[in-house]
Amino acid sequence: MRPTDVKRLNRQWRRRTEGRLALLVESVTQPYNLGSILRTCATFGVDQLWLTGNSADPDDPKVGKTALGTAAKVPHTRLSTTAEALDAARADGYKVVAVELAKGAVPLHAAPLEPDVCLAVGAEDHGCSPALLAGADAVTYIPQIGRVGSLNVAVATAIALAEARRREWATFDGEADAPVGN
Repeated sequence: MRPTDVKRLNRQWRRRTEGRLALLVESVTQPYNLGSILRTCATFGVDQLWLTGNSADPDDPKVGKTALGTAAKVPHTRLSTTAEALDAARADGYKVVAVELAKGAVPLHAAPLEPDVCLAVGAEDHGCSPALLAGADAVTYIPQIGRVGSLNVAVATAIALAEARRREWATFDGEADAPVGN
């Protein structure tokens, strides 16, 4: 597709997007992971990103290497504690859904991802903190059937954000907007 065709297609989907989507990132320390997360946030129209814990700095050049300039397109705020980030999300009217393979979590396809949802992800090595899990309105996990028991945090974030938007878009007929030709 030509760049103008891509812009037109994206504009059509933006018009069909009414729900707000936010993300809380807790202690994602690897700059390349945060860069990928920022790029995914920009792609799916995340309205607000809250960083907490010892998350990497969006201004780090390594973040920029994978974010490709998208950090400037996603409003982000750093808060000192997870409790402050949860409070900020709720004050903005979001329901917080943590993405974590934890006791009591529901599969992603059954999670409450209605519009005005703030997804929350945790550190690369140990996931969401107990404080984040206890403070979330719901907890969901991504079903996996392979021989590996976990996903990279940036990949898991992309899957969860895509599912939240997919649900909103499910009522639209995408066939009329399908790309034609090369």
